[in-house]
Amino acid sequence: MKRAAAKHLIERYYHQLTEGCGNESCTNDCCASCPTFHRMDNNAAAVKALELYKINAKLCDPHPSKKGTSSAYLENSAIGGHNNLACANRKIKHKDLHSMRDNFKDVKYLTEEKVYEILESCGEKEDYSPLIRVIGRVFSSAEGLVQSFRRSKQHTKEELKSLQAKDEDKDEDEKEAAATAACSASAMEEDSEASSSGLGESDNDVQKLGPDEVSVDIDAVRRVYERLLSNEKVEAAFLNALVYLSPNVECDLTYHNVYSRDPNYLNLFVIVMENGNLHSPEYLEIALPQFCKAMSKLPLPALAKLARLWSCYSAVQIRRMMETFQQLITYKVISNEFNSRNLVNDDDAVVAATKCLKIVYYANVLGGDVDTEHNDEEDEDPLPESSELTLQELLGEERRSKKGPRVDPLELELGIRTSDCRRPLISFEEFVNEPLNDVLEMDKDYTFFKVETENKFSFMTCPFILNAVTKNLGLYYDNRIRMYSERRITVLYSLVQGQQLNPYLRLKVRRDHIIDDALVRLEMIAMENPADLKKQLYVEFEGEQGVDEGGVSKEFFQLVVEEIFNPDIGMFTYDESTKLFWFNPSSFENEGQFTLIGIVLGLAIYNNCILDVHFPMVVYRKLMGKKGTFRDLSDSHPILYQSLKELLEYEGSVEEDMMITFQISQTDLFGNPIMYNLRENGDKIPVTNENRKEFVAQYADYMLNKSVEKQFKAFRRGFHMVTNESPLKYLFRPEEIELLICGSRNLEFQALEDTTEYDGGYSKDSRIIRDFWETLHSFSEEQKRLFLQFTTGTDRAPVGGLGKLKMIIAKNGPDTDRLPTSHTCFNVLLLPEYTSREKLRDRLLKAITYAKGFGML
Repeated sequence: MKRAAAKHLIERYYHQLTEGCGNESCTNDCCASCPTFHRMDNNAAAVKALELYKINAKLCDPHPSKKGTSSAYLENSAIGGHNNLACANRKIKHKDLHSMRDNFKDVKYLTEEKVYEILESCGEKEDYSPLIRVIGRVFSSAEGLVQSFRRSKQHTKEELKSLQAKDEDKDEDEKEAAATAACSASAMEEDSEASSSGLGESDNDVQKLGPDEVSVDIDAVRRVYERLLSNEKVEAAFLNALVYLSPNVECDLTYHNVYSRDPNYLNLFVIVMENGNLHSPEYLEIALPQFCKAMSKLPLPALAKLARLWSCYSAVQIRRMMETFQQLITYKVISNEFNSRNLVNDDDAVVAATKCLKIVYYANVLGGDVDTEHNDEEDEDPLPESSELTLQELLGEERRSKKGPRVDPLELELGIRTSDCRRPLISFEEFVNEPLNDVLEMDKDYTFFKVETENKFSFMTCPFILNAVTKNLGLYYDNRIRMYSERRITVLYSLVQGQQLNPYLRLKVRRDHIIDDALVRLEMIAMENPADLKKQLYVEFEGEQGVDEGGVSKEFFQLVVEEIFNPDIGMFTYDESTKLFWFNPSSFENEGQFTLIGIVLGLAIYNNCILDVHFPMVVYRKLMGKKGTFRDLSDSHPILYQSLKELLEYEGSVEEDMMITFQISQTDLFGNPIMYNLRENGDKIPVTNENRKEFVAQYADYMLNKSVEKQFKAFRRGFHMVTNESPLKYLFRPEEIELLICGSRNLEFQALEDTTEYDGGYSKDSRIIRDFWETLHSFSEEQKRLFLQFTTGTDRAPVGGLGKLKMIIAKNGPDTDRLPTSHTCFNVLLLPEYTSREKLRDRLLKAITYAKGFGML
């Protein structure tokens, strides 16, 4: 009897831990009905029940709403202790049975109908504890959640009638089974097996899914969340369930390879991510970080499937998910003090949220305006190998791929690149997290990026979250390390071969023959040892005394660009309406000239210089491996674009009214017409309403690709000679490449004033400094650009704006008639202490207007 009584008490404790007493205001911490109670699985409840029995812990009295169930349960336990066979003949009163069913203890997974049934039952009694317990049980169980909200195939009317009849019969069977289960543990096990087999049968009704589809009825999930999340107590159940669920899911994915065994496991993540309150403060502390860590453990095929699924969502839904992860990242960044000793890279929550954000990012790309077809082929001829390869092998240094940096694994799995997307669902800029950029130690992050260890995460593997300034800093580190590597190789060569080699890329040019001198020298380097292009550039103008610490190189680039884009040379054509240059298809210049300008663009990026070049965006898209299409004509050839657009929209008969064929004409440098057939015998093929799209596509292809193929290939080849091993293509989008090369056209001189430093006795409160800024702010736009050119060597703002220049104004003696001078390599303005503002303005204008060349003072 003592043994039976002990078993009876342990069962009561177990029931209290798993089901509760039914009193929503229960204060017993060891009761499931207590608001502060943390749910546990059945095994943990069994262990806890034994512990409570040993210490004779408090047992709750059954709540009035639960008395029927509780008494039936206790009576059943007592009978079971004396005689299990006797309960087979016992008849449970209908009232007690109904009370037991209202607890929905047998619900292992949810459907939309089941949720509404429970909700209606709870509403009648004004007691939502059964619903809260069901949600806690299902949403804290991976198995239950995976089975929930399944999509079923559409039935015919006859099948629906038949199924309804079966359901009615099934209800009667379930009542009988429930009565039997209340008496016998073995009957409960049989019932459990039956329900399991029932689940298996229901799976046969699920639609056959495509490779990118999931078996979740997403619309049903959204409707359920909309109904339930308005109740605060129900929302707390979702929160607690997610806290319990996430570590188990992470364990399943990490150690049990659960997704490969059951692809439906992905349903769990789809369902949870539909919760519109995930970004609320309650989730940010524990629940969402744990869930993100679990999601980040998904294998690559699952991540790709999620991205493809979410790409079908609307922009509003994509933005909601993006903001959920962004809010977690921002919250963690601002609530912690990250520095060089406490790196943000080591914060598991930030790293996991960034990895999850990557899925949303690629969904955003896939769901946007994507063009995966028009990809340009790379040059067939490989770049010439340099003689340093053998020495690098001796030094144990791997030769990096000639085709450039890594490719993101998810990008590879999806078969899409960021450059394939012309317009995403939401703008790329929304994925940039500025607080994260502010605390990121880029030198450390770059090291993790290059080493590629599993232990350290690099945010450079998720470049979408970084702004252009941060990415440019990463590129700067890459360039400087490569320059250092080339310098070290050169020194070792000198020791091995016994001859003196130059550790720099040294160019000595004459001002009057700058293109010829630069072309000859760079062509020789490209042919003999292209690796020398990756050395630090050192320019010397013949007959001038300037020492190149950056400023001489800036002027060299500027003069080369001015010369090579001169319309008189004929390498490029200039459009007055767009103020942009395009490759001249009938240029007399050889390919070497176009290779030179490609090398110059690459060297400018490599040496962190800004060029005054004006190309349409299609040039940068082509550099990233895309072909020009009809849409690119809008900024490169706007007049032609408008004409072709009107052709596509013409409502009359194109053939009869326009009488055009698949033959087009262009004019050469001398104004002579040149005919070109877009198709074989194109002059005999009329353009009709049916084939006009083909005509437009081929016309654009000819203008942007075929007609300038020779010139552009040489240009791209020169560009890749310098950047082929750089992470440039991996980190930057085409519009960001333009920003790197050309700088920003927006000049915020107030930002420059805010960051300028002073030396030699000047301070921001000095009279002449106040006069200087008032004078500079009063200049015209052109005069401001001349000042910028005079002081820094370029009239453009760097990536991040003028505030990134760090200009220094230093005192250069007392009042004098001498003009201000500058050290462009260090962005230093040497300013005498003029006695009046008028004299300052006069001397400054003369200096910026007539300054050119370098000399020693």
